[in-house]
Amino acid sequence: MARLTAERIGKSFGDLQVVSDVSLDVRDGEFIAVLGPSGCGKTTLLRMIAGFEPVTTGRLTIGDTVVSDAGIHVSPERRRVGIVFQNYALWPHMSVAENVGYALRVAKVDRASRDRRVADALALVNLTGLEDRRPANLSGGQRQRVALARALVAAPSLVLFDEPLANLDVHLRASMEDEFADFHKRTGTTIVYITHDQAEAMALADRIAVMDHGRLIQLATPRTLYHEPANAMVAAFISQGMLLPADILTAEEAGRCRARVLGQEVVVRCRKGERPRADATLCCRSDDLAFSDEAGGGFAAEVKRSIYKGGSLRVEMAPASRPDLAMHMSMPDSIDLTDGARPNVCIRSGWIIPAEMA
Repeated sequence: MARLTAERIGKSFGDLQVVSDVSLDVRDGEFIAVLGPSGCGKTTLLRMIAGFEPVTTGRLTIGDTVVSDAGIHVSPERRRVGIVFQNYALWPHMSVAENVGYALRVAKVDRASRDRRVADALALVNLTGLEDRRPANLSGGQRQRVALARALVAAPSLVLFDEPLANLDVHLRASMEDEFADFHKRTGTTIVYITHDQAEAMALADRIAVMDHGRLIQLATPRTLYHEPANAMVAAFISQGMLLPADILTAEEAGRCRARVLGQEVVVRCRKGERPRADATLCCRSDDLAFSDEAGGGFAAEVKRSIYKGGSLRVEMAPASRPDLAMHMSMPDSIDLTDGARPNVCIRSGWIIPAEMA
């Protein structure tokens, strides 16, 4: 295991700034997911950690060793970092054992030690007994585990995953999520996991780093990201949060305030110290909304369409007073809402985005 510390690192390619001023502290044995839209810089960040790219600015430390800064660049093979790629990168003409032990053979590790370490690595990923198979004779999940064993055989201090489940079908991805979670629990390996899939990140990571336009926007637990996004980008990106204009009327107590949203006065969550203001933004999730059964309660909305999700409906709508605002709710499929219906909707909760981050 090893601690990973990035201190204001950046990466430029000529005049193009790809990663800017990223600081990240990954604790020993922690599982960190790096999440963000395409082009946000997450893969470049992984390449800097792995040693494939030197940092342009800042300092990168693994354990107690500075591996990259303005004057130092430690090569990938000297960093004790294991990497699991999206495409597995297995040699098709080699057996499972040969693929896993290839780096040890290149490093001239003696045969007895090599065989023992390969066997240990395969046991860690539940592939004992498949040593002689070729990659073509393995399932997608088994090939993924071979790639993981190959990363582990050199006893890395840190393991990097580059969107490892992107090429698997839905059912196999769910199975491999369980495998990765079990592997991390058993080994306590420090992991940095690059993904664009929010469900993967939420299911696996201790903390999630959200990136956008090359910058680290928020680093927090999955629960905090969902319930207390730091700014509008995180609020909208994580689980399709809805952003609504709000006027904060009073700060009633620590963590709560009264606000006017779409003509409705509601008590919502907010950061301690929030003050009355007229330019606030409320983040709402689907569960924060409900149809009002009171005459005149809530605000009028118009249903744009209902999408069947298998046992539930995603109801997309807009407030009658603000047709430019897109909103959605999850409802039981027993509810029949036709396009153009105008139910009343009430806001039950939400999170006021902090003023300086909105």
